[in-house]
Amino acid sequence: MGELVAIPRDAELIPVLQRSLYPGASNDSVQMVLDYCRAARLDPMQKPVHIVPMWDSKARETREVVMPGIGLYRIQAARTGEFGGISEPDFGPDETAEIGGMRITFPTWCRVTVRRVLPSGHVAEFTAREFWRENYAVKGGSEKSIAPNAMWSRRPYAQIAKCAEAQALRKAFPELGAAPTAEEMEGKTLDAGQVEEIIDAADAVARIKAAQTMAALQEVFTTEWKAHPVSARKALTKAKDERKDVLLKMELNAQAEAEDATA
Repeated sequence: MGELVAIPRDAELIPVLQRSLYPGASNDSVQMVLDYCRAARLDPMQKPVHIVPMWDSKARETREVVMPGIGLYRIQAARTGEFGGISEPDFGPDETAEIGGMRITFPTWCRVTVRRVLPSGHVAEFTAREFWRENYAVKGGSEKSIAPNAMWSRRPYAQIAKCAEAQALRKAFPELGAAPTAEEMEGKTLDAGQVEEIIDAADAVARIKAAQTMAALQEVFTTEWKAHPVSARKALTKAKDERKDVLLKMELNAQAEAEDATA
């Protein structure tokens, strides 16, 4: 009797994903999605990552970059067993302005709080506030328009809320890493160097955010600062500041618990 030929699972999944969740994506990009999901033990059918087309100014062509979605951050936070919930987005006052010839009303900022249940049982809150003008994606194109793109003009509140939530999740769960979410990058254009900067600095940012004490934080930050070019140092500084906030909160919580125990 002849041997049965096993069809590789990826060969079956790729066309399914291309017809459903990732229409128009290349085979190579969908394969990257499958490899990512396999390594992280994720179900690709839940679309935890996105394929984001980004313009490569060096190669003068569009390249597809696999980025985590806000849903993946939520999944990873829940997996820690310490996720205590997320607040409803709190929006700042509305502003109406003409940007790049387009008149639009948008919230000046959005604030989101993520709660983490520490091993001691104490619930720590991590709040992030993101400003609309600092995050919106421009229309760009041959005219190099600074007007907001279609997504940010249609959904000015929802888009900035996703950015604030992603930042709050990164502050509460630094082990998630520092890679921007697809929601934060949607519609934005980065040149090849900037895309590579995000990828190259990711490991260094993860090491900074894994520091368990202030002394360790300063030591690892100094090491990574010297090892990386100026273009990556903004991300390193941001990671250090976020981790410093986390460590300070942990110290205050430990002090409060010690005082309660002796009371």
